[in-house]
Amino acid sequence: MTQPARALIDYQALRHNLRQARQAAPGRKVVAVVKANAYGHGLVKVAQALSDADAFAVARLNEGLQLRQAGIEAPVVLLSGVESLEDLRTARTHRLDLVVHSEHQIKVLEDSPSGPRVRVWLKMDSGMHRLGLAPQSIRPSYARLTRCGSSVGQVVLMTHLAGADDPASEFTCRQIAIFEQCTEDIDAERSIANSGGLLGWTAALADWVRPGIMLYGISPYENATAADHGLRPVMTLETRLIAVNQAQTGERIGYGGTYTCTESMPVGIAAVGYGDGYPRGAESGTPVLVDGVRCPLVGRVSMDLITLDLRPKADARPGSRVVLWGEGLPVEEVASHAATIPYELVCCIPTRVEFVEGNG
Repeated sequence: MTQPARALIDYQALRHNLRQARQAAPGRKVVAVVKANAYGHGLVKVAQALSDADAFAVARLNEGLQLRQAGIEAPVVLLSGVESLEDLRTARTHRLDLVVHSEHQIKVLEDSPSGPRVRVWLKMDSGMHRLGLAPQSIRPSYARLTRCGSSVGQVVLMTHLAGADDPASEFTCRQIAIFEQCTEDIDAERSIANSGGLLGWTAALADWVRPGIMLYGISPYENATAADHGLRPVMTLETRLIAVNQAQTGERIGYGGTYTCTESMPVGIAAVGYGDGYPRGAESGTPVLVDGVRCPLVGRVSMDLITLDLRPKADARPGSRVVLWGEGLPVEEVASHAATIPYELVCCIPTRVEFVEGNG
């Protein structure tokens, strides 16, 4: 039996968004970021759909192995690198690139026996203070890696932008300047730009760009949507109405009775809830589409159900299509009503939701 809640994944939109990334960064090589199950969209199928990417990036070793086991031959970058000789052996065997962000990881490479050489992405902490080597450590670290001739092949220099989601960020300018100053006399390829950097900062384009969220048709910027950048949403989360009730003036809706009807009104019950990844924090008034018409959420989100004010679509019936986000309703807008970010919404769709190919 088909599950009510479904995530429609539009692979044509995905490929369109990759083309948009290339147009925004002409002549640059593109690392498609597919970590966290391709931001909740399905790791293997997304990588297969993005076969034109120059490389892929994942966070963890097991994600890289999944891509190799699925027959993906393009370079795969492990953004967290490896911490042990055992994991280094596995990465070598499967031809995985390694981000190196710590002294310990350099030592692992130095201590490793001869074997297939790996491409290393040497990461500078230019101001985010999460992962990366201090700026003053980059030149000596680069020299050490180039001396690991039996372990290390090409070395690419990289950093990560902490505030590129703000197109007016002075901090981003400082990060780019620090990175350029500390690497200016090193003969190596470079990578700076994430989605925000790619769309908003020409100085961040470098040799490689690393689009992530924009590939999925989501804006990296606050107060913006995919359409503002010529992007198309890839995921449409949908379900169906399973009941329509008539509520009376003064009646309260849902757990805790947080919404009180101000007049007699039709209330729709849709088969989706926080057990399907719909945010429990979504407030009354959060929009959904019922047969293409905007209707507001009323009351608290339950595990399996939400309740909707159907006054804008009074002829809705059980079986009417309900779109939670995607085509026609930006996930960025939904996230703003739930005090979260769109990244979290698309990443948190559980396995009980059916994933199907579609365009909304």
